[in-house]
Amino acid sequence: MNITDIRVRKIDKDGKMRAIVSITIDDEFVVHDIKVIEGDKGMFIAMPSRMASDGEYRDIAHPINSATRDRIQKMILEAYEKAGAAEI
Repeated sequence: MNITDIRVRKIDKDGKMRAIVSITIDDEFVVHDIKVIEGDKGMFIAMPSRMASDGEYRDIAHPINSATRDRIQKMILEAYEKAGAAEI
């Protein structure tokens, strides 16, 4: 699996969410609404989710293992940093 495109939309609102990201996988599959969040221990991503009937939020798309999640997160956060550098 190769992430072939990352699109970052920065958010200038109060709160912890810093950007909404879309990724393209192998030029064939897109995942929208990945959130870049600034947490107490640094930046991280949250996969797209929706509220279930029990009131809990559940991911609607997500990596199956932590190595893949780490790889996706690293690429997204690098793209986010580059987008910030482009604004200066």
